[in-house]
Amino acid sequence: MGTKNLNKKMQQILNPKSQFKKEKQFGDIIFREGDKIMQVKNNYDIYWESVDGKSYGSGVYNGDLGIISNVNDEAIEVIFDDEKVVKYENSVLEEIEHAYAVTIHKSQGSEFKVVVMIITSGSPMLYTRNLLYTGVTRAKEFLIIIGNEQVLARMIENADTKKRNTGLKFKIEKFADIFNM
Repeated sequence: MGTKNLNKKMQQILNPKSQFKKEKQFGDIIFREGDKIMQVKNNYDIYWESVDGKSYGSGVYNGDLGIISNVNDEAIEVIFDDEKVVKYENSVLEEIEHAYAVTIHKSQGSEFKVVVMIITSGSPMLYTRNLLYTGVTRAKEFLIIIGNEQVLARMIENADTKKRNTGLKFKIEKFADIFNM
């Protein structure tokens, strides 16, 4: 299941349709108040104001995360994690997408309280220690790894990319020790 379909399922579970939440259809996507979204394209010109109204400026960037706070016929309003409030007119809605589930690639530069990382089999060339490290280090407080142990072991051993001394194996073993108590 790709992230688009997973996001749709996660929206149904975490932010279901409600008579108390306004929503807007954009193509096959439904944006609803309370949805977690990500900016997927740099927009240097879009206007923003701070939540407290004391500052303003322009620019929202690829990877910025926020929550939809208001939906109406003309725009979707988003409050970003850095407390910027942005109104997306219908003409720029393709710049945002749901962010209940994101790829490791899209998560680069972000941190999350909890990360659930799903590891299934794939191309050994792509399943590298570097990719695993990036995914693991997105978690600030809690990491859950679901998947195939052999694939995880191969990823740890696959250092075909730039060599890094990360202590990744130690960090994973530390998490594993916590659950084996």
